[in-house]
Amino acid sequence: MKRFNVEIAVGLFVVAGFLCFAWLSVRLGDVGLFDPPTYTVSAEFGSVSGLKPGAIVEIAGVQVGKVTRIELNTEKYEARVEISLQKGVVLQADSIASIRTAGIIGDRYIDISPGGSDELIGPGGRIVETESAINLEELVSKYVFEKDGKKE
Repeated sequence: MKRFNVEIAVGLFVVAGFLCFAWLSVRLGDVGLFDPPTYTVSAEFGSVSGLKPGAIVEIAGVQVGKVTRIELNTEKYEARVEISLQKGVVLQADSIASIRTAGIIGDRYIDISPGGSDELIGPGGRIVETESAINLEELVSKYVFEKDGKKE
C-alpha cells in the first residue's frame, strides 16, 4: 500500500511538471492562446530600420498591441506595417505612429500618440500620420564627416 502511495505522488508530480512546462512553452513561444481579442490597422513609414514583427506597440507607455507584419509598398517604396491592437483601444483619425528605440541600443517599438479628432480609425483602417525610425549611424556620420557645415 505504501508503494502505491509513492507511485501516485510521483505520477502527480510528473503531471504537474508537464503542465508547468506546457504553460511556459505557450507563454514564451508567444503562441497567443490567452491574448485578448484584437483588430488590425496599418501605417506606412519611410523607414522602419530595426523594427521587427512581434515588436510592441505602446500608447502612453502601456503596451496595447504588436506589429504583425512588415512589407514593402512597391508603388510608393515605403514600408507598410500591420499593427494588431487590443479591441478596447480606440484611435482617433489624427493619431501619430512613431518608431522609437527602447534605450540607446535597444529594440525598436511603435509609440502611438492619440489625436483629438472625433473621427475614429476602425478595423482595417490606416494611421496616416507617421514618424520614421531615426538612423543613429547616419546622424553620427554626418556629425563626424562634416566640419563647420562643410564636408571634408
